[in-house]
Amino acid sequence: MKMKSLLNLFISIATQPAILVALIAMLGLILQKKKSTEIVQGTIKTFAGFLVLIGGAGILSNSLTPFSKMFEFALHVQGVVPSNEAVVAIALVKYGTTTALIMLVGMIVNITLARFTRFKYIFLTGQAMLYVSCLTAVVLVSANLGTGLVTILLGGLFEGTLLTVTPALCQPFMRKITGGDMVAMGHTGNIGYALSGLIGKYFGNNEQSTEDLNIPKSLSFLRDSTVSITLLMSVVYIALAIVAGPSFVESKLSSGNNFIIYALVQAGTFAAGFIVVLQGVRMILGEIVPAFQGIAQKLVPNSKPALDVPIVFPYAPNAVLIGFFVSFIVGTISMFIMIAMKTTVIIPGVVGHFFCGAAAAVYGNSTGGKRGAILGSAVNGLLISWLPLFILPVLGNLKLAASTFADTDYLVPGIILGKIGSCGQLALIFGIIAFTLIVVLLSFLLNSRSQKEITEK
Repeated sequence: MKMKSLLNLFISIATQPAILVALIAMLGLILQKKKSTEIVQGTIKTFAGFLVLIGGAGILSNSLTPFSKMFEFALHVQGVVPSNEAVVAIALVKYGTTTALIMLVGMIVNITLARFTRFKYIFLTGQAMLYVSCLTAVVLVSANLGTGLVTILLGGLFEGTLLTVTPALCQPFMRKITGGDMVAMGHTGNIGYALSGLIGKYFGNNEQSTEDLNIPKSLSFLRDSTVSITLLMSVVYIALAIVAGPSFVESKLSSGNNFIIYALVQAGTFAAGFIVVLQGVRMILGEIVPAFQGIAQKLVPNSKPALDVPIVFPYAPNAVLIGFFVSFIVGTISMFIMIAMKTTVIIPGVVGHFFCGAAAAVYGNSTGGKRGAILGSAVNGLLISWLPLFILPVLGNLKLAASTFADTDYLVPGIILGKIGSCGQLALIFGIIAFTLIVVLLSFLLNSRSQKEITEK
């Protein structure tokens, strides 16, 4: 009973990024031997900053819910909506303890790899860690490994390695986006974001940024992101409300309020959520980065905090909107193709296409400007539209096929892990251990090459 209580406490802390990151900030300030007043101030401001960020993300998500409902009703489609939360909610009923222990081992592996390899990224997005742990538990149990010690250790090794290496994939592009090397990306769309950055690099044109739009003086007010986002989303929401029809909107969504007014308020709410996110990002960067220097100096030298996806939104607000719409359009077209092919239909999840599509466009823009943003978010949209079809069989063993995971860092590793698991338990054990060893070996080789380059200079 005491063990279960400790696990519940651990999950409660680790899945609340505001508390987790505040504790990390406090540790960093203590290691720097700051005054008690500075420790309290830095800890509370980090805590509050993350709550502001989470609140803003929640406002955005809530404003997108009616968007999704109007879209589904207007097109009369039914199918599977990718939802990390839905899959995890089902799986935790049976595998909550296994998931929690995998997460604990995964955090230890992440910190250990950050300490002893060149991949100095400490993953701090608690809910993402929980979801990856849950995915790992589902796949390993479906491969008949059970829920015992072997599954917990292997699952933690896999998760910890994955959450160390995916921020490393994104970091070359994060340096371009942020203009520094103090913060990393800690989200479960990292594989898609890194791919988007590469697409922008090779197929884009970085001389034409999404943020350098030529706007006539008479329309200069559109340079204000609050104004432009509100106007654009108002057009989209009102158009969708008209297509869905006043009877549906007013009876099912707006509690009888006029459907046009309701759509307008939802568009304004979306813009408000975006503003709150930007404020939260500013507060976090102002506190967590200096506080993290204590950890970087004492415990894990040169380490960087890997933070949630909205951290990049302030750097390219135009790319955020472009990425959302491009990704969602790609998802919608993919849905119609699936209907024609008579496969399982993956209905585009608005929240997933917003956050992942937006970030993919920011990454694509960093290396390839407007073209990179469009191409990067389009390819990412294809991945999160079609890969769920291939992960469904892996989850179907546990009757989770009514929903599926949404982001590339669940889909790509989950499919690979599931395919290896279909070859037997030994293949799965060998594959996970080999994955970690390859990351360690790659770190050694890259360090050796860097040292050789320094010597030659």
